[in-house]
Amino acid sequence: MLTSDFDYELPPELIAQAPIEPRDCSRLLVLHRETGALEHRTFREILAYLRPGDLLVANETRVIPARLQALKAPSGGRVELLLLSKLDATCWEALVKGRRVGVGQRLLLAGQVGAPIEGVVEAITASGGRRIRFAQPIDEHMDEIGAVPLPPYIRTPLADPERYQTVYAHTRGSVAAPTAGLHFTPELLERTRALGVEWGFVLLHIGLDTFRPVTEERVEEHAIHTEYCQITPQVAERITRAKGEGRRVIAVGTTSVRVLETAAQEGGGVAPWEGATDLYIYPGFKFRVVDALITNFHLPRSSLLMLVSALAGREAVLAAYREAVAQRYRFYSLGDGMLIL
Repeated sequence: MLTSDFDYELPPELIAQAPIEPRDCSRLLVLHRETGALEHRTFREILAYLRPGDLLVANETRVIPARLQALKAPSGGRVELLLLSKLDATCWEALVKGRRVGVGQRLLLAGQVGAPIEGVVEAITASGGRRIRFAQPIDEHMDEIGAVPLPPYIRTPLADPERYQTVYAHTRGSVAAPTAGLHFTPELLERTRALGVEWGFVLLHIGLDTFRPVTEERVEEHAIHTEYCQITPQVAERITRAKGEGRRVIAVGTTSVRVLETAAQEGGGVAPWEGATDLYIYPGFKFRVVDALITNFHLPRSSLLMLVSALAGREAVLAAYREAVAQRYRFYSLGDGMLIL
């Protein structure tokens, strides 16, 4: 299977640079898998496609202010750090934007009150990042000295950083938002519950690799990124019960799909899970848990587009994307939504 099979043309002006207000006024493209039929709605009309007993499963991760400014010591040269993952209490893997930041380089974090926290580059990672050991844990200082990172295709700063968090974001740890959930408002959540829809929350801390295009010529040769995920015993039991009763499990976002299918059991349902997942979903994958998906419009050649194509079929998904382009939908993280039934 060729990576080029998942390419499509997108006019740059359709890449959303700012969120729609209110959240649930974004557009919603509905794709019916059995027929390939498409419907155009607004996101708040998603209730028309939900029914009592449905279980919506969403990722409750919260984006951390992972973009930090630092000075090289002793030269004073400026660098920018983008923290990717926490390796232990004081060590992080990070991308570094700056010249000649080699092993042994001392870095002083800028912006906090009092003496700056020092970090030392311990290693250069296989992907070109840096492993940085700080003199003390930096978690409690990040709100003070850091900024919420945005994907590189968003060039306009957000007036309110909370707009890059879901309204149910809870557990800190991601460097990117689970963007399908950005369309939900507290009021819309309550309306779903009033309809008889259940909610279950899982956790997957998202890294930047989520957004990177697949560079290998063949899809199967790509090595998927590894991310931490968790399903509690209580949520696992609710999902397993829903599957056993023949109720739909609807994933809110591709990250929720990866968690659910990582923890899937052969006989149906899911088991409690905590740890790393490197599950790579592309066409040919057999879904055990997910019955439907709420998602956004994804980058060409991305593993996310391949995951969506695995659920709905490549030709149907690309046809839906062509229709979305023709109808001037807004694409990517801050763009419009899609419901695959």
